[in-house]
Amino acid sequence: TQELILRKIYPVPSRFRRLAKFLRLYQVSGLEKLVQALHLPALFSKKFATLSRMAPRIEAKFSDQLLPEVIPARGEIRYRVALLTGCVQDVAFATVNRDTAHVLAYDGCEVWIPRPQVCCGSLHGHIGDQETAARLAQQTLDIFSQRPVDAIIVNAAGCGSFMKHYARLFENTGLSQARRQQFLDFSARVKDIHEFLLEIGFRKPEHAVHATVTYHDACHLAHGQKITRAPREILQSIPGLQLVPLAESDWCCGSAGIYNITHTDTSLELLDRKMGHIRATGAQIVASANPGCNIQLAFGVKRHRLNFEVVHPVSLLRRAYGNL
Repeated sequence: TQELILRKIYPVPSRFRRLAKFLRLYQVSGLEKLVQALHLPALFSKKFATLSRMAPRIEAKFSDQLLPEVIPARGEIRYRVALLTGCVQDVAFATVNRDTAHVLAYDGCEVWIPRPQVCCGSLHGHIGDQETAARLAQQTLDIFSQRPVDAIIVNAAGCGSFMKHYARLFENTGLSQARRQQFLDFSARVKDIHEFLLEIGFRKPEHAVHATVTYHDACHLAHGQKITRAPREILQSIPGLQLVPLAESDWCCGSAGIYNITHTDTSLELLDRKMGHIRATGAQIVASANPGCNIQLAFGVKRHRLNFEVVHPVSLLRRAYGNL
């Protein structure tokens, strides 16, 4: 099943979206509740039962249904940027893509959302499928090279970390020097959304978000991209928001690409440790900037019967910007 999804479905957007629509129908029809109530997944295996409860909630609309291809800047155009919508991000966190685009436009960016997009290849890179990862990297480079932009914005930490190192996929291959340089130039323009907002000097929000928030460092953001300060500065700029520290904030939550699928028991040990620290903060919201982490943390909420939101920092910033 893993082989089928990663090699035959993920790389083809139309197939992946059809799978996502089927999963949403399963979730909203009541069938999922019935299947879980009858403990049917456990008939296959304990691991399958766990993974069935971990599946992300598919949103009603995907990114291209929420966003036009080009969003004009508010006021003078300061920058022209492209936005990666991702694969899981596109179907399970399309509203995060919407929030990202609106925040960028509010901060003076003309936002281009290329259509169609493909998987960036990061998940295939995680499992060592270099051939598929390289093919998807080639396609992504060509798609995002159709227009000149100042930056390629990514709001999913795992995708951003992988795309910043695309050239490594082609070491000791027959790739021409000119094409390799294209990848190096491309990767130099890949920016995490928090990183980019701090670089351009984002507008400080004026609307209060009254909440106690703690921040979990996604591994691919903190360790892969060395970005830890920017998300916290954005959160601290929001009026009414109290940011409280999280013990072992940069420890893995157990998601780690597809580690929670391939090593489920160990990933749950990491998750349980993380949830204990989150519980101790008393926070109402956990902010995190990677879809894999957010899916894992949301599962932790169900697993431990806790009551808090898991929210991307850029979505909190959009709330604080008011009606955009």
